[in-house]
Amino acid sequence: MSSINFAFKRFMKSPTGPKTVHFWAPTLKWGLVIAGLSDLTRPVEKVSGAQSLSLLATAAIWTRWSFVIKPKNYLLASVNSVLGLTAAYHIVRIGVHRVKNGDTVSQACRYIVNGPERHELKETAA
Repeated sequence: MSSINFAFKRFMKSPTGPKTVHFWAPTLKWGLVIAGLSDLTRPVEKVSGAQSLSLLATAAIWTRWSFVIKPKNYLLASVNSVLGLTAAYHIVRIGVHRVKNGDTVSQACRYIVNGPERHELKETAA
């Protein structure tokens, strides 16, 4: 029992413990991961490539940063790694879908970055 008590006290006083932003920011960021995972069931046409790209870029930057800062923040690294993998999966999913439906690779990349073109928006609205 005393080892559990000691571990809990050490966790509470840790520089990355629950009394710091180093704990709560990554903990709350798991909400973005959950949202990305819930998009797995969403039709690929409804998933935003630009949003996935921005999440991937953010995840890559913050994963790296979590190992540079002191104290190293492994909780931040883990959430951003999973966020990056989720975003990358969505980007690949969009690209594969677009190529299977007749786009070239460059058209699929352009679609991921810019979203649907105006004529595509008119077709889906009709």
